[in-house]
Amino acid sequence: MSDRLFAAIEERVAWVQEYVLSPRYLDLFSPEDMREAVTCYFESGGKRLRPAVMLFCCGAVGGDEEKAISAAAAVEIFHTWTLVHDDIIDRDPMRRGSPTVHERFRVKPSTIARFGDGGDAAHYGISIAVLTGDVQHGWGISLMTELTRKFGISADVTLTLINELDTRVLCTLVEGEVLDVQYSKEPIENLTSEQIENMLWKKTGALYEFAGASGASIGMNEPDLNHPTIRTLEQFTSACGAAFQLQDDILGIVGDEKLLGKPVGADIREGKRTVIARESWLRADAKQRKLIDETLGNLDAPQDQIDEVTKLFIDLGGIEETARRATAHVERGLKYLEPLPETKYKDWLSEWAHFMIDRKF
Repeated sequence: MSDRLFAAIEERVAWVQEYVLSPRYLDLFSPEDMREAVTCYFESGGKRLRPAVMLFCCGAVGGDEEKAISAAAAVEIFHTWTLVHDDIIDRDPMRRGSPTVHERFRVKPSTIARFGDGGDAAHYGISIAVLTGDVQHGWGISLMTELTRKFGISADVTLTLINELDTRVLCTLVEGEVLDVQYSKEPIENLTSEQIENMLWKKTGALYEFAGASGASIGMNEPDLNHPTIRTLEQFTSACGAAFQLQDDILGIVGDEKLLGKPVGADIREGKRTVIARESWLRADAKQRKLIDETLGNLDAPQDQIDEVTKLFIDLGGIEETARRATAHVERGLKYLEPLPETKYKDWLSEWAHFMIDRKF
């Protein structure tokens, strides 16, 4: 990522952070555990790429980014509640180097004082995380209404985007999540790489696609999401969203734990069905396939076994093939930018697309 793009993203991250952490919102959340839970992922950092690309798309069509700030915040809040629930489903104890919401409230001293340190504390942690996601979901939709209430965007635009986000996008994200859970118990030979990619896009690409379309829609004050310019940016961010998840899977195998803020190799233990695993399995001999089958989804697999499978994923070309597919998505996406006028926003979108596959965190 160039210094210029990094500075542009950081500036917009600061806008969103300031917007959502305003007392006018935080004072709504109580008791204290809920206020802490709703905001803790914001305070622990994160890439915030979705709101940044939404604002870039708004600017790329000649729009005023300031009028899209509540929607950018809404997209980040919406994304955050899906992470909170995803962490429960995946039983992840860590995110971005800090405890996940359900883990945070399981081990919190006040929880242990009230519930002890056994099953009741664990249930409380999960309950807080479920309710946190519920609150964040509602908060995200409320932020979308500010497009009209606060910034004067056409009510037709606002209603169209809320309907799109809370029906098609939400159902697509949930479908991807369900398929991810189902696929984790499916023998990997029964799946195709295309099925896995489709599942990954539903989990991740759908919200990136919405960020592109909504940014353009707000920038143009145009409710018709089939408008050619809106469709162009929708398809661009959709393709890059697919690449993002493939790169995420690569980093989950060979990334730097300190940069990722989560343990490398967890996807193997959890039995995640990735293009990496599928393509490696296809290229493996009988002995190697047996090792992969015995390790994927084995929560008790020793580290040396995880390391051996990781090496197989590298040596058999699974990671290389996944990187090739991610690059192809970005190259396809960049073609959609060509008709746009030459602006700093177009340049930033192009750099952002390359960052999807070059990033190390």
